[in-house]
Amino acid sequence: MEDTRMKKHVTVVGAIHIGFGILGLIGALAVFFALHFAKTVVGDDEVPTMVLGFLSLSLPLLIGFMSTLGLVGGIGLLSYQPWSRYLIIVVAALGCLNIPIGTLKGVYSLWVLLQDETVKLFQLQPKV
Repeated sequence: MEDTRMKKHVTVVGAIHIGFGILGLIGALAVFFALHFAKTVVGDDEVPTMVLGFLSLSLPLLIGFMSTLGLVGGIGLLSYQPWSRYLIIVVAALGCLNIPIGTLKGVYSLWVLLQDETVKLFQLQPKV
């Protein structure tokens, strides 16, 4: 009984991280194009162009990197790969800083993945 309940929770956590990972990658592209557009609108002012140039590269890379980690970890969770549990624990802990949605997602993910039943579930699965 407990085993199937935690399997459902792990599946939900995996699906949430896959969904938010895809949305994050789309958001990273949107931020990239929006900041590049803003950089062209600003024109030849040196300081705003430098700041926007830095932000237009670093911010989408950070968003894209974290989203990719969540996407890969979510896919791994659905196949019960032990490494994915650790990856999602780190991603969820960092996501708790993203108030309010990231905090909700992170706390739920941490609650599910740190349960004793979940640890046993990942230990029992055959390693591919």
